[in-house]
Amino acid sequence: MIVKGASIVVNCLLEQGVDTVFGYPGVSILEVYDELYKNKKAIRHILSAHEQGAAHAADGYARSTGKVGVCLATSGPGATNLVTGIAAAFMDSSPVVFITCNVDDELLGRDTFQEVDIVGISMPITKCSYLVDRPEEIADTLREAFAIAGGGRPGPVLVDITHNATAEKAEYEFLAKSEHLKHGRLNHMHKRGDMGLRREEFRTEDIRILAEMIASSQRPLIIAGGGVIRSGATGSIAKFAEDRSIPVVSTLMGSGIMNESHPLYFGMAGSYGCSEANFAVQNCDLLIAVGVRFSDRLTGKTEFFAPNAQIVHIDIDRSEIDKNIDSVHHVVGDAAEIIDSLAAVCSVPNLDSSWINEIRDIKSKFSEPGGFPVEIIQCVNRLCPDAIIATDVGQHQIWTCRNFDFSNPGQLITSGGYGAMGFGLGAAIGAKAGMHDKIVIHITGDGSFGMNMTELATEIRENLPVITIIFNNSALGLVRQNQRLHYGRRYSQTNLTAAVDYATLASAFGISFAHAENIAQFENALQILLENKKCGIIECVINKDEYIKPMLEKGRLIY
Repeated sequence: MIVKGASIVVNCLLEQGVDTVFGYPGVSILEVYDELYKNKKAIRHILSAHEQGAAHAADGYARSTGKVGVCLATSGPGATNLVTGIAAAFMDSSPVVFITCNVDDELLGRDTFQEVDIVGISMPITKCSYLVDRPEEIADTLREAFAIAGGGRPGPVLVDITHNATAEKAEYEFLAKSEHLKHGRLNHMHKRGDMGLRREEFRTEDIRILAEMIASSQRPLIIAGGGVIRSGATGSIAKFAEDRSIPVVSTLMGSGIMNESHPLYFGMAGSYGCSEANFAVQNCDLLIAVGVRFSDRLTGKTEFFAPNAQIVHIDIDRSEIDKNIDSVHHVVGDAAEIIDSLAAVCSVPNLDSSWINEIRDIKSKFSEPGGFPVEIIQCVNRLCPDAIIATDVGQHQIWTCRNFDFSNPGQLITSGGYGAMGFGLGAAIGAKAGMHDKIVIHITGDGSFGMNMTELATEIRENLPVITIIFNNSALGLVRQNQRLHYGRRYSQTNLTAAVDYATLASAFGISFAHAENIAQFENALQILLENKKCGIIECVINKDEYIKPMLEKGRLIY
């Protein structure tokens, strides 16, 4: 049939099974929005307060549901407002297709009103970026974009379509999703190599070598990252570790790979990780890293990282191998498939009988100090252990990751790689849109919350009840902590002295509000919000001298 390019866009979304999109309209994308209006019973559009909020929401939707998220924006500032959200999705390997519409083809490159080269801008932070200027190219490009976003190592893809391409007509044939690979292009190389569609076949010999290394190890350790969650390998990792009594730690993005109460799981490693997890990394003789990027937040100074260990790296993206940490052996491919193949041939290691007990001793001796921030997270954990937790970035993020017992992969939604303040509220809204029956808790700091608090309008307008917990210490807490440790307590521009009246703010949006200065007040407020099942804000007054303890620096713990 002959239809407008905008109709092709919407029909391609329907081909993919998309029922929810996030965005903000503008003149250049109006043809698409007109088609969305005609299809509003099939596709729900969630209108954000700002394009960055829409980008984070599509990301949160993708992380919580496992589906490819979709975000729409217009040309110029609409498109560039997505950039932080695109980068956050890219760094954490979250599959999102961003669709922007630019000015007419004949106006490109002429400094036209609201024109920008968003394809050029987004290239370093996407798996692939496209400019489409003819309606007949739209269908195959979008089909390819979805396949790339969700294939291999997941990640964001941007498709920029000129306005004239959405208004002009072309032949279109509806294709079932299973037919896309046969019909579409899908045959060119993508700049991130193994992040594309090409499936890497790991060698049996590589599995055999790793099995021998594990069998001869006395103090082995598995460290699991976000790639384990993305590949659906959490069950395989847990069973492999249980059958061989191998302790497991995670990165921040690997939170939820095993139940926190599991006797072989010892929490999050890294600069702000748990004492026992870092002890295990520093004292193992074989470190098996699965779906891990070895970012600086994990390793710190690389010369101090796992000094006694042979390091083995398992990852789907070949470009990650030996990028940050040199490995003595690696296996490239899907984590779940590799672990299952390894389990079939790997015997029980020659364990040092004291290895696991040593880690447990560290856990009992150096447990994290308490205090109101820790009590808050423990209370949330106790009252709603299955809630989806979306955080912003800062001290509250670390307190959450270290003290909430994440028991399910994808239960934590946080900006781990990019560290985007303002991520949490949009991501929480996206998670709620995708997981209607789940309680969604947004944990934030007063600094992060100030970045995108306008998204409160979105959760009210779209009836997506989220509970926001603000850690209010009237400071940029984590930055201030670093000023204390490394800058002679010169607190330059980190004291947020002009405090926001959150009660008035909540009232302006028609949102329930509570103020808590101790755990009894907090628990009462949270119970009421959970019973009411409505949007709510709880402001928790935190002492600005509450710090993350311990920290790992240069291979040693700082308390």
